[in-house]
Amino acid sequence: MRFAVLLAVAGVASTYTVTTASRFMEKNFDPIVIPGKYESHLHTFFGSDAVTPTTNTSKELQAGCSTAQNPNDYSSYSLGVPSLVVKKDNGSVERVPVSRFSAYYVGIENAEIAIPQDFKNVHAGHSWFCEGSDSGKKDPSAFPTMTCKTHLQTILLFHDCVNPETLESDYSGTQHWSSWGVPPNRCPPDWKRIPQLRFSIRYDLRKVLPDGWSAAPPLELACGNSYCFHGDFINGWLPEAAENMLLANSKREFAGVSGPNGNFNDGSVCGSENAHDQNPAEGTSDYLEASKIVADAKADKVEDAFQS
Repeated sequence: MRFAVLLAVAGVASTYTVTTASRFMEKNFDPIVIPGKYESHLHTFFGSDAVTPTTNTSKELQAGCSTAQNPNDYSSYSLGVPSLVVKKDNGSVERVPVSRFSAYYVGIENAEIAIPQDFKNVHAGHSWFCEGSDSGKKDPSAFPTMTCKTHLQTILLFHDCVNPETLESDYSGTQHWSSWGVPPNRCPPDWKRIPQLRFSIRYDLRKVLPDGWSAAPPLELACGNSYCFHGDFINGWLPEAAENMLLANSKREFAGVSGPNGNFNDGSVCGSENAHDQNPAEGTSDYLEASKIVADAKADKVEDAFQS
């Protein structure tokens, strides 16, 4: 129910901007959830290539090469968007290509402050559906029960309230805030509204599943089933551009956000094709190997807990 409400809000006309970003790496780390270690399931990375297991600040990301179309955006996107694969009858897997990754910033007319530097967020609520066609009767977070004619799509809507001092975040109008006397669609005292980030990810299944499917789809995420899908974000917008985003307040139109590095559609300063893994000799980009590392790490934790 909560996510259905979020999707409804996402569909309301509001001022927005959007940048697309291309994939530059798949690796088994997550600096937000498991900082400093290559012990995560496989992740797909978009945006700044400066991201490593120890990344913690916007400044670090701004020193890298970004694959974002907006040259002022060095954010690290989709850190937690696990790789999607098709499971074959022989036990092998085939990666499903991402057709398009888009980062929308919506509800800008409601924002009180720019997205703070060093702001990070992990989001797990999502919906899977077939773009432009019937996805079958299902739970929103489950894979469609029939073949997608074009793209398989998922949407994630991130927090829009932040504590500027601690960088804690939540959704506006969260139910437990009512006891504080917070009105609907507002943030708690001393917190501020920010432009709300929304991921839109489209996967092209037509080549890897030419015959389609019915009932249970032969799809799997690096983290498991469809319900474990999540998105990560570390803000890398240049501060001037983040402030310029607040100038878009028409309530119903797209607004390009420009900044020190140029206009919103100028493309990557360094050339997105030049983005690369900063530590190619560490970790793995192999789906099955990453899955084994995660399983082994969990087993070690269980054994340690038992021995203690």
